[in-house]
Amino acid sequence: MPFEQITVSTTELKRDTANMLLGNSFVGLLMTVFSFSGLVFFFDNASEKVTQLQHQIWIFMMLVSVCRLADALYWKFKLSKLPFEPTAVINRFSIGLYITGAIWGFYSVLFYSTMDTIELAATMIILSAMSGGAGTVLSPSRALVAFYCTALLVPMSICALTDSNGEFFILGILGLVFWIGIFLSALRYNRFFVSTLHLKAKNNKLIEQMRIERSETEKVNQLLLTTNGKLDAANANLEAEVERRTEDLFRLSNRDPLTNLLNRNGFLKHLNQLLDTTKVLHNSLALLFIDLDGFKQVNDSLGHKVGDIVLTEIASRLRNYSEKNQLARWGGDEFVAIIPYATVDTAKAVAHAMRSGVTIPIMANDNQITLDATIGIAMYPEHGESAVDLIQQADLTMYDQKRKQRGSVGVFNETLHEEIKRDQRLCERLRCAIKNGELTVFYQPIIDVKTRSVSSVEALLRWNCDGEMIPPDIFIPLAERSGLMPEIGAWVLNRAIIDLSHWQFADSLCLSVNVSITQLLDDSFVKILDNALSSTPVAPERIYLEVTESVFANNAELVTLRLSELVQRRVKISIDDFGTGYSSLHRLQSMPFDFIKIDRSFVQNSSEESDTIIRATLLMAREFSCKTVAEGIETNEQLEHLAALGADYLQGYYFAKPMSASDFISWYNDNY
Repeated sequence: MPFEQITVSTTELKRDTANMLLGNSFVGLLMTVFSFSGLVFFFDNASEKVTQLQHQIWIFMMLVSVCRLADALYWKFKLSKLPFEPTAVINRFSIGLYITGAIWGFYSVLFYSTMDTIELAATMIILSAMSGGAGTVLSPSRALVAFYCTALLVPMSICALTDSNGEFFILGILGLVFWIGIFLSALRYNRFFVSTLHLKAKNNKLIEQMRIERSETEKVNQLLLTTNGKLDAANANLEAEVERRTEDLFRLSNRDPLTNLLNRNGFLKHLNQLLDTTKVLHNSLALLFIDLDGFKQVNDSLGHKVGDIVLTEIASRLRNYSEKNQLARWGGDEFVAIIPYATVDTAKAVAHAMRSGVTIPIMANDNQITLDATIGIAMYPEHGESAVDLIQQADLTMYDQKRKQRGSVGVFNETLHEEIKRDQRLCERLRCAIKNGELTVFYQPIIDVKTRSVSSVEALLRWNCDGEMIPPDIFIPLAERSGLMPEIGAWVLNRAIIDLSHWQFADSLCLSVNVSITQLLDDSFVKILDNALSSTPVAPERIYLEVTESVFANNAELVTLRLSELVQRRVKISIDDFGTGYSSLHRLQSMPFDFIKIDRSFVQNSSEESDTIIRATLLMAREFSCKTVAEGIETNEQLEHLAALGADYLQGYYFAKPMSASDFISWYNDNY
C-alpha cells in the first residue's frame, strides 16, 4: 500500500481520543476537587446564606466529580483492555466535562460580587491554571477545550470588565487575552495530536504490510522447498507412488465416502470371495438386509446435512455388531451385513442387537432423532448360494416385514417366496383385469330400520382371476401399492352409477361407493365423478361416497378441500369403519358428513364396552345431524339390539350377501 494512501479511520481516531481524554482525566479531577474545595472553604464569607449556597454547589461539584471518576475507573480497568466502542465513552466524558465547566462558570459569576480582592485574584489564578492545563489535556477534542476554557475564563473576565468600580478591568482584559492564547495553543495541540495519530496509523500499516509480505515470502520459500522435496521424492519413488495411487483408486471405488463402509461394488466382491471360502469349508453364513424406518422424514424435514450426520452415526453403531469389512452401505438408508458361521438363531440375535443400537436417540445439530430398523435375513446355503440370490431374498424379506410390521426382524422362507411371486403375478394380472372383463361390481343392500325396506346399496368390487375369486383384502392393497387404484376406482364408480340408472326401482334408492385415499388425492377424481353423473340421469343426492377416517392421516388439507368440492356437488359423504381410524372427533367438527358407519367389530362384539362405543357414536351422530349405518348384522338378535340402540340403517348377511347386479334385481323383486 502506498504511504500516502494510508489514513487513520474515524473509529481509530475516536478510540485514541477517548484514551487520551480518559487517561489524563485523573489529575484533572484531582485538581478540580482540591481547587474548588480551596475556593469554597479557604475564604470566609460574612453572609451565612452565601456560605450555605457555596456548600451546596460544592456538594454538587463533588457528586459530578465522583461520577466522572467512576466512569474513568471503568474505562481504565475494563474498557481500555478491550476494543471498545469509543462514541459512548466520549459522550459520557463530554457530559461530565460540560457539567463541570458549567459549575465553574456559574460559581465565578454567582459569587463575583461577594469576593474580596484576594479571593477574586485567587479565583482568577485558579481558573487560569485550570484552563491552561485543560488546553493541553483536552486538545484531542476542539469542542471540549473550547467550551471548558471559555466556561472557566470568559464569564469571570466579562464580570471584571463590566464591574462598575472598574478596579478589576485590567484583570478582565488579562483573562480574555489568556483565554485567546490558551484557545490558539489548544488548536495547535489538536493538529499535532491528529497528525501524530495519522503517523501512528501509517507506521502500523507499514509494519503490518512488511510482516505480511515477509510471511508470504516465507510461505513461498517453504512451498518451493516442499515442492522440490515432493518432486525429488516422486522422482526417486515413482513406482511406489503409482502403486499407492492405484490402491487409493481401488479404495475409493469400493468404499462409501460418507460412512467409509464398503459400498455396493466392494461388498459384492467381498461377499463372493467369502462365499467361495464358506463353500469349500462347508460352513454357513447369514446375510442381513437393514432398512432404516423414519429416515426419509428426517431428510425431508431437517435436510440432507442432518441426514448425513444420522447415517454416519448409524454406520458407526452397526460396526459394533459386525467384523471388519462385513458391513456395507447398500444405498440411501439401506445397509447389508454378513454374519459368518451363523445359525438362524445367531443371525436373529445379532439383528435384534443391531436394531436396539439403531433405536438409541441421535443428536444431530441440536435435533434429537429416533429411528428404528426393519431387518430381513437370508441364510447360506438354505436360501441361496450366490451373492445376488442372498441379497435379493434378504431384501424381499425386509420389505415383507416392513409391510407387516415396521421395526421387526424376519427370516426368509419358501412360503414368503411363493407369496411374493404370487403377489407379483396377481399385480401383473390386475393391470389387465378391466380390459379382460375380470372385475365385477357386487351390491349389498342397506336397510332402513323404521320401514325395513332397502334404502341404498353398497357397491363392492370382486375379481375373478382364472376362475379364482381373489378376496378384496388381497387385491385392493395390491392395487394401492401398484398405483392402479385411481383407474380401478373410476371404473367401479362409473359401472355402479350406470347400473343404478338402469334399475327400475324407486328413485329414492341410493348408491354407496367406497373411495380410497389415492382416488381422493388424485387430481382427476372430481372430474371423473362429474362425467359419470352427467352421462346418466342419476341425481348427485343419490350418490354416497364412503371414506375411511385414515384418509386424514395423508395430506389432511387436500382431503378437506376435495371433500368440500364433493359436498358442493350435493354428493353425500359417509365415514366408513368409524371409531377405528384417525382423529374422529376433530374431523366431525370440521366436515359436513352425512352418514357414519359403525364398524362390524363393534356390532358383533356383544360386550358392554362395545355397546358403550355404539351408544356414544349414535349420540355424536345425532349431535352432528348425521345418520348411522351399522355393519355386520348377521342375526335377528343383532338387528333388534341395534334397532333398540337407535341405529338408522342396518347392513349385513342377515339381510343379504353381496350380489351381482342381476341377482340383486331378482332379490329385490322377490322381497319388495
